[in-house]
Amino acid sequence: MFICKYIVAVSKIYPRLFASSNKFPLFLAPTRIMSSQATNFEDACKKVKLLKQEPGNDVKLSLYALFKQATEGTCKQSKPSLFDMVGKAKWEAWNTLGTMSQDDARKQYASLVDKLYNAEQSQDMNELSTAPSKYEGLLYTPGKDMIKIAFNRPNKKNAITTQMYKDIVAALKEASNSEAAVTLLTGIGDYYSSGNDLSNFMGIQGDISVAAKNAGELLREFVAAFIDFPKILVAAVNGPAVGIPATLLGLCDVVYASDKATFITPFSLLGQTPEGCSSYTFPKIMGYSKANEILLLSKKFTATEAKELGLVSEVFPYQTFEEDVQKKLAILSEASKNSMIYAKELSRNMERSILHKVNEDECNRLVERWQSPDCMEALMRFFQRKSKL
Repeated sequence: MFICKYIVAVSKIYPRLFASSNKFPLFLAPTRIMSSQATNFEDACKKVKLLKQEPGNDVKLSLYALFKQATEGTCKQSKPSLFDMVGKAKWEAWNTLGTMSQDDARKQYASLVDKLYNAEQSQDMNELSTAPSKYEGLLYTPGKDMIKIAFNRPNKKNAITTQMYKDIVAALKEASNSEAAVTLLTGIGDYYSSGNDLSNFMGIQGDISVAAKNAGELLREFVAAFIDFPKILVAAVNGPAVGIPATLLGLCDVVYASDKATFITPFSLLGQTPEGCSSYTFPKIMGYSKANEILLLSKKFTATEAKELGLVSEVFPYQTFEEDVQKKLAILSEASKNSMIYAKELSRNMERSILHKVNEDECNRLVERWQSPDCMEALMRFFQRKSKL
């Protein structure tokens, strides 16, 4: 589930929906509506331009559909062809609303905009203030005994951008060259990480095969940084982990989780295949049947289940999670750094070449997947399901 953006058809859908020269699309501009809901609807059309951050792509489609329903009524347009992915996505989002009245569409549009606006205002007041970081979306905290690398986009559920993939590699390299023996991975806010940021779907230009190969190489280098990391890698999963943040846990040396953490790898729902060496590490850790239920059937599992499966070492209450993890790592000040590093080397050295081969095979398969009609159709179904939520 690493870089779905390299499906060129999907990458073109959402930028075109928002192709106006303004921050937000022309179809969200104020319009003259004659009904009892006119004021609220027109206010919402104005308020959406005050948002500082663009909503997720599924929300954009919902806004588009509700706006069309509010201004034109039930969709009467012919369904675009399969190859018109842009038109098809817009048509399906609008057509899904069926016979919803224009008044109801205006109410729902205004309600959705209010929800987005209020959530953003709340985030502005409550979001953690941190010092500027040289790594995008990450908080890198050095220390004598431990380095802390935290996903730091709480208002985006710690979703990972393409630049963040590159910066995580750089952060791990810096940590490996430090005097600290342990590096802690965690998330700021309610999520550990929700996986790919939907902005990763945009901006693809040129040959899709070239883009897919470049994405595969970036993914290979990213996972290789975890395989080759020489120090102790501890994951503190504070909340939900979706996709590659979950699959990479098999490459960590110790994993702690809060009781609010959940894990899911929805590869089959997106027409893709496992990454992060999970096709090797998950069966090794959990056994084939349990691993296949997760990797093939997209089973979502809790922190308690993850502990039972062997993926997580211990589960702590969310309220005291950070404190409990720190207590577990208190031994660092007294432990021999070299002893820990050498112990990891002995346990990992024999299978490092296997992991690199698995990583290579997984990336090659994903490059094929990202270019396939099957993957495109699965992604379309996924976004349509999300737009109905």
